[in-house]
Amino acid sequence: MSDLLNADALATTYDASSIQVLEGLEAVRKRPAMYIGDIGSKGLHHLVYEVVDNSIDEALAGYCDHIKVIINPNESITVIDNGRGIPTDIHEKEKRSALEVVMTVLHAGGKFDKDSYKVSGGLHGVGVSCVNALSAHLTVNVYRNNKIYTQEYERGKPLYSVKENGQSHLRGTEVTFLPDDTIFQVTHYSFDILANRLRELAFLNKGVRLSITDMRQKNDDGEPFSLEFYSQEGLKEFVRYLDSNRDGLIEEPIFMSTEKSGIPVDVAMQYNTSFTESVQSYVNNINTIEGGTHLAGFRRALTRTLKAYADKSGLLAKLKIEINGDDFREGLTAVISVKVPEPQFEGQTKTKLGNSEVAGAVDQAVNEMLTHYLEEHPKEAKAIVNKVVVAATARHAARKAKELVQRKGVLASSGLPGKLADCSERDPERCEIYLVEGDSAGGTAKQGRDRKFQAILPLKGKILNVEKAIPHKIFDNDEIRTIFTALGLSIGTDDDSKALNMERLRYHKVIIMTDADVDGSHIATLILTFFFRYMRELIERGYVYIAAPPLYLVKKGKDEKYAWSEDQRKAIVAEYTKDGKETGIHIQRYKGLGEMNAEQLWGTTMNPEFRILKQVDIENAGEASRTFSMLMGDEVPPRREFIERNAKYARIDA
Repeated sequence: MSDLLNADALATTYDASSIQVLEGLEAVRKRPAMYIGDIGSKGLHHLVYEVVDNSIDEALAGYCDHIKVIINPNESITVIDNGRGIPTDIHEKEKRSALEVVMTVLHAGGKFDKDSYKVSGGLHGVGVSCVNALSAHLTVNVYRNNKIYTQEYERGKPLYSVKENGQSHLRGTEVTFLPDDTIFQVTHYSFDILANRLRELAFLNKGVRLSITDMRQKNDDGEPFSLEFYSQEGLKEFVRYLDSNRDGLIEEPIFMSTEKSGIPVDVAMQYNTSFTESVQSYVNNINTIEGGTHLAGFRRALTRTLKAYADKSGLLAKLKIEINGDDFREGLTAVISVKVPEPQFEGQTKTKLGNSEVAGAVDQAVNEMLTHYLEEHPKEAKAIVNKVVVAATARHAARKAKELVQRKGVLASSGLPGKLADCSERDPERCEIYLVEGDSAGGTAKQGRDRKFQAILPLKGKILNVEKAIPHKIFDNDEIRTIFTALGLSIGTDDDSKALNMERLRYHKVIIMTDADVDGSHIATLILTFFFRYMRELIERGYVYIAAPPLYLVKKGKDEKYAWSEDQRKAIVAEYTKDGKETGIHIQRYKGLGEMNAEQLWGTTMNPEFRILKQVDIENAGEASRTFSMLMGDEVPPRREFIERNAKYARIDA
């Protein structure tokens, strides 16, 4: 710990008077989802983010440069930083230690005092007190004033007053908490989810070292598995990382860091040879997945500045079709990060920035950056404009293909594909559609389904790999056209030719059901790639699922049980085993859906009372985009490296 905590001079203005109290903790345990989003995996991991955000706030204020996260064997989490340490002196209003106030009162903290923090992260802003309320046990150690201060809590209530617990030359805060298993549906932490967030924070806060250690697993040397993230160049390195599986159009990312109207603006962007756009936007380290005014300002400046340069240079003289904003963003990977003192969030998930003044600041900053870059780099500028011309030409061809998709859907007598077995229910909220691999399995699913609310769409073979395909070829593909028509979706609006029109969506559950073998996994990945690139809103609204058919049928005599994992199979075999003998036990391994009859498929995979559905979620859009490019793109080495690195973790599971 000594490498994390040091005895640098403390800021004299950060004491108990900096802590302002807004609200108590009464409702947190009763309605946890209101404060952390949900009580599933997302909410569980959000607890860690809240504690880490406090440490990042110290880094933003210039007092912290090292943050360490430890996943302990019992699924508790320890977060250590070398910031100033939470104040421990007596809070004037509360008449108790400021540390106890911070830990037990909702919305109590230094981030509400502009003199303590100019900007602060954390989407929900509920702070470590919410983590405390939702933990079975929490211990905090503060290293401050050459002393150690300690307090412990159970379910948010202090077990004793803040006490001195020895002397130390270290500085910082150490929080260890165990999530309350009477509240959370799951209590197992994912190393990858936490590591991805820490990597993201390292890119967004250059010069801050973040590490994660998993005490539950060992590396090849027998030591706890750990990763460390540190970035010297910040967003520039972030863009390189996101684009690592694509061929770059320009050698170095375009980058700028400036301040406009009192708002710090950082932007890094890079063009590649792909047909997809990947733009990530952040406000105070929060991933604004729905965009907002900062993203609007970026896009406006990008289109205006590039078009002005292209017109001035005469590179568009021979183009006979009109270009639009989408054409300037094809093959673009960019990260926009702004720091806003009082951000206003809106949108469906409260991750859309609404501050109007930010649009102008970003617009001005990007305009100046691009104008300077294009003048100083004529070779790269020409390559970018040529890419725009190709994009406009491809978009024109794709538009005709899109119109064909929608026209064919209307011309059919029912407006639906012939191979779709539709359901009788018409309320989309009650309807679900299974995208089934192959006509054979599709036929079995049609026989086994509940016709009232379950529709079946068999897909022939592997659909087109959209990661490699030219856009207009995508809409020429029969299976993709069929999916669009069956779902009732169309693409293209006056404002955004890539926007998904959701008004006529016919199902609020779209379930991918493929064989439990390598080919089935590949088909599911192809479909997910298509959804991510062209129907992402379906995923963001929580409408996309993956069916989990059983892997085994274990029989002994007339008794039979299904197993969805290797561990379940072993447990059933152990249950059937007598005197150490497995006599009379028959195990059937299901490799394809066609190996089950209609009754079995209904009972195990389609019956809402017993089935297992995995909801597809985008935890991190940038990381998801990078992963799809790696798995389904043209670059073989990154994919080979991924397979070699993860082969030892491969397992048969549901």
